[in-house]
Amino acid sequence: MKKYLKSFWNWLKDLTTLDESAAELYGEVKSRAKEVKKEFDDVKKATKNVVNQSKDVVGAVKGNKKRGRKPNYKTKTNNSNKKKK
Repeated sequence: MKKYLKSFWNWLKDLTTLDESAAELYGEVKSRAKEVKKEFDDVKKATKNVVNQSKDVVGAVKGNKKRGRKPNYKTKTNNSNKKKK
């Protein structure tokens, strides 16, 4: 019985050729490489952000004003003094 199971198992393994295994492995490696590239792009963006933030910290130590958006100074309109009906 053990001999028959072993021969059946070897026959079953022989059905999958080396070419099919290689093609499957190639597809897996290709998809993983794309994912790694995306992650590197994310890391690159985050690193740029860290560099910009560190420049702000150095500037604050030197006494520079905070960088970023400029304050939005709105001018007053004369509509606020009108009486409501």
